Amino acid sequence: MSTITPELVSLDDALGGDKAAVIKALAARVVAQGRATDADALYADAWAREQKDETGLPGGIAIPHAKSGAVTEPTLAFARLQPGVDFGAPDGPADLVFLIAAPEGAAEAHLAVLSKLARSLMQDDFTSGLRAAQTRGDVVSIVRQAIGEEEAAPAAPAATASAPAAVSSGLDVDGRPARLVAVTSCATGIAHTFMAADALTAAGKKTGVDLTVEPQGSSGYQALPQHIIDSADAVIFATDVDVRELQRFAGKPVVRSGVKRGIEEPTELIEEAVAAAKNPAATRVSGTAGAGSSATSTESLSWGARIQRILLTGVSYMIPFVAGGGLLIALGFLLGGYNVTADAATVITQNALWNLPAGGLGQYLGSVAFMIGATSMGFLVSALAGYIAFAIADRPGIAPGFVAGAVAVLMNAGFIGGIVGGLLAGVTAWWISSWPAPRWLRGLMPVVIIPLLASIVASGLMILFLGRPIATLMTWLTDWLTALSESGVGAIALGIVLGVMMCFDLGGPINKVAYSFAVAGLAAGSADNPAPLLIMAAVMCSGMVPPLAMALASTVLARNLFTPVERENGKAAWLLGASFISEGAIPFAAADPLRVLPASMVGGAVTGALCMALGVQSYAPHGGIFVLFAIQPIWGFLVALAAGTVVTAFLVVAFKRFIAPKELEAAEADLTAAAVPA
Repeated sequence: MSTITPELVSLDDALGGDKAAVIKALAARVVAQGRATDADALYADAWAREQKDETGLPGGIAIPHAKSGAVTEPTLAFARLQPGVDFGAPDGPADLVFLIAAPEGAAEAHLAVLSKLARSLMQDDFTSGLRAAQTRGDVVSIVRQAIGEEEAAPAAPAATASAPAAVSSGLDVDGRPARLVAVTSCATGIAHTFMAADALTAAGKKTGVDLTVEPQGSSGYQALPQHIIDSADAVIFATDVDVRELQRFAGKPVVRSGVKRGIEEPTELIEEAVAAAKNPAATRVSGTAGAGSSATSTESLSWGARIQRILLTGVSYMIPFVAGGGLLIALGFLLGGYNVTADAATVITQNALWNLPAGGLGQYLGSVAFMIGATSMGFLVSALAGYIAFAIADRPGIAPGFVAGAVAVLMNAGFIGGIVGGLLAGVTAWWISSWPAPRWLRGLMPVVIIPLLASIVASGLMILFLGRPIATLMTWLTDWLTALSESGVGAIALGIVLGVMMCFDLGGPINKVAYSFAVAGLAAGSADNPAPLLIMAAVMCSGMVPPLAMALASTVLARNLFTPVERENGKAAWLLGASFISEGAIPFAAADPLRVLPASMVGGAVTGALCMALGVQSYAPHGGIFVLFAIQPIWGFLVALAAGTVVTAFLVVAFKRFIAPKELEAAEADLTAAAVPA
C-alpha cells in the first residue's frame, strides 16, 4: 500500500487558524482513508509530541509526527496552506505541512520510508516542486519518488561541468581541513534525526570540513567505523536523547545541542566544534562513558539544574533497593508478626524448612523475607552515593561512590552523608579522569587508578573531616522531628510540612528529600519508637495525592476542562497514584503548574496532617494501597488519602474554572521579571 494517496493531500486550503486545527484536519484525513482507527487519539499523540518540541522548520516547513496505537498503516498526510500557519519555526509560518503517522510497533522498513521524506525536505528542489504542484496527484508523485515508492522520470542530459572545489573557510586543524564526526537523534527518531544529519552533512561540504554523521533513528543506526571516530578532531552531538554507545567517543572535544539546532544552525555547530578541537580546555566526552545520560545532557545546564539532575539520578537508582527491600520487610511483618525484627537473623541462621523454629513456618518465612529486605535496605545510602558519583563521572565514579556511602553509614552520617560522599567521589573521579595519561596507562585508569584515588580522597575526607559534623546534624534533625511527632500540635505541623514537600515538585529534589529522610529512619521504627513509622505513613500517603487527584478531576469531575491527552494520562494516574508514584501527576503539572501544584500542596498538607492526627503508621516504605497489610490503622490511612485527594481535585477544578489563563500568564511574567536581576 502506498504511504501517501491523493485523498491524503490538501492543496491551498485554510485548515484552521492554528497548528492544532491543521493537525486535527490531517488526522481526520488519515482516519477517513482507513489508515487509523481514532482521529482524536492520533491527534492527541501528535499534539503531545508538538508540546515537547515544536515541529516547525526553516523554509516554511512543518512536520508534526507521532507513533500512535491508533495508526494501522504508516502514512503521510500533506497540506499546502494558504495562508501559512505558525508551527514555531524561527523564520515564520509554515505553508508545507506533513503529518507523519507511524504505527506504535512500526517495522524498520516503514520507519526508513518515513525518514526518507524527512531527508527530502532538506532539498530545495523537493520543496519547490511541492509548492509548484498543480494537482494532488502531482504531490503524490513527487513524494513517492522521494521516498522510493515510484521510479523517477529520467532526467534530461545536461552539460558536464566539474564541481567547484570546496573553498577553504578557515575551519582547518593543523593546516588541513578539520575532521569531525556527529550524532543526531530525536525523541521519535523519525524526522528530526535525519533532517539534522543531512543539514550537517550539507554544511560540512559547504564549509570544506570532513564531516561524517551517524543518525540514530528508530529504525536503528549504522555505527560509525571506530577508525573514523579515532581520527576525528571533535564530535558534535545534536541530540534530544542519550547517545548510544557513548564510550566510542571517549576523550573527544565535544559540542552539544538539541537536534533542532542541527537543522537550523548546522554551520554554527561546525564552527564551534572546530574551535573546540583547537582549545585544550574544551569539554570532552567522559573517558569511560557508558550509560551517559549525564554526559550527554548536563554540560549545557546551569549549575543548579546540573546538581538537581545528579541528585535525582542517584535517587532513581536507589529507589529499586528501597522499594524491593521495603516490600519484603512488609511481607516479613505480615508472615512473622511485628516482632519479627527481634530475632530474624538468629531464626534464619539456626533453622531451616526442615527444622522450623517454635513460631512455625510463618515465623521462619517472615524472618527470611525480613532479612532479605533489611539487607536490600542496607544498600540505601551506598547506592545513593554510588549513583550520584556515576551521574558525575560515569562508571569510574561508581566504586568510590559506593565506598563513600558505606563510610557515611559507618560514621552515622545518614543519607545526607551519602549525598556529600557521592558528590565528593564523583567530582574527584571526574577530575582524575581528565588527567592526560600516556597510552599504556589509559586502560588502567578507569579500572584501577580512578577508583583507587577517588576512594582515598572521598572516603578520607568523610572520615577525617566531614563525617562527624554531618552525623551530629543528622542526630539533631532526627531528635527534633521525633520530638515533633510525639506532640499533638507538633505532629500535625510536621505532617503538613512533609505533605507539602511531597507535593511541591512531584518526584523532584524536594519530594525526594522528604522521602529519603522517611526511609532512612524507617529501620529504627518499632512499637516502642513509632515516630519513624508515623513519618513514613505521612510521606507515602501524601505522595499518593497528586496523581489520584488529577485522575479524579480529569476523568470524573470535569473532563471538559482537560485536553484529550490529559484525560488519557488521568486514566493511567489512577494506578500510578494507588502505587505511590507521585510522578503520575507530572504531565498535568508541566502543562499547568500554577494551578496544579498549589492545589496538590494543599491536598498533601491535609493528608499529612490527618495521618499524624490519626496516628497512622507504615512499616513499608513503598507500595501505596498494595501494602495496606503493613499499615495501621488502615481506615486512618484511607481517610487521610481520600480527604487530600478530594481537596486537591476540587481545588484544581475550581482554579481551572475561575482563574483565567491570562492571569496566570501575568503571574508567570511577574515571576520571571522578579528572577532577572536589574
